[in-house]
Amino acid sequence: MGNKQFDNHLGIIGWLGGGRWGVERYLYILHRLTGLGILMFFLLHIFASSVRMYGPESWNVAMVLLKNPIFKLGEFFVFVAFAFHALNGIRLIFIELGLAVGKAEEPIFPYKSSLNNQKPLMMIVMVICAILILAGGYNTFFGSH
Repeated sequence: MGNKQFDNHLGIIGWLGGGRWGVERYLYILHRLTGLGILMFFLLHIFASSVRMYGPESWNVAMVLLKNPIFKLGEFFVFVAFAFHALNGIRLIFIELGLAVGKAEEPIFPYKSSLNNQKPLMMIVMVICAILILAGGYNTFFGSH
């Protein structure tokens, strides 16, 4: 009984595209991915910093390697991930505390979604995030170091 099977007509494209997913689902996935990326950076940073215990020569070799332009691009991506993850996290805290979903209403059919109340906050957060990313990109690639 209960062994119902559904055909996956969309294949991998359906998984990537999400079908009827809303922007909230994509922000959720991006929040998870940026969290994993920040964790990977943290582990890489600990590893790179631990080279110092092998002496100044090892440290200097590591620092020369990290001056490579590919690491500058990686630094920018870490900044982008951090900016998005931090601001989206603040947005999620507001939602969890009920500050962004509006006043509670009696559930009468047809049910209203609180997503419409969350969209203005989402737009504000994404605009601030874009401004921070542009400023960080300018500082990373054109700022004085």
